[in-house]
Amino acid sequence: MEPDTLLADPASVVQRQLDAYNAHDIGALLATYAEDARHFQHPATLLAAGHTELGARFAARFAEPGVHATLLHRAVVGDFVVDHERVARTFPEGKGHIDLVCTYEVRDGKIVDAWFLAGLVQLDR
Repeated sequence: MEPDTLLADPASVVQRQLDAYNAHDIGALLATYAEDARHFQHPATLLAAGHTELGARFAARFAEPGVHATLLHRAVVGDFVVDHERVARTFPEGKGHIDLVCTYEVRDGKIVDAWFLAGLVQLDR
């Protein structure tokens, strides 16, 4: 694959997004998203649209200490990347994690839409 093609490859785009998320680098994170990208709670509840709303959403998440996503499994089908992630967070009840199934649609090297399906909160003992 040519270097530019590799950068636009859906799995590579989503991996850069995950790396930026774990670095808490909102600028690098937003660079992986189209300007009008949208986040949904699966299946169709809009959570945020556009860089301003996405940036605010990420900033709120990163205000929690210890936020970190671990990739458990990734599947790629055409322009769609489906990740199973375990996200460490600090919930009002304490530290723990939540499993997410994240589906990303990537076009022209940018995430255009993302859907999130959340499991149950698991608190650390």
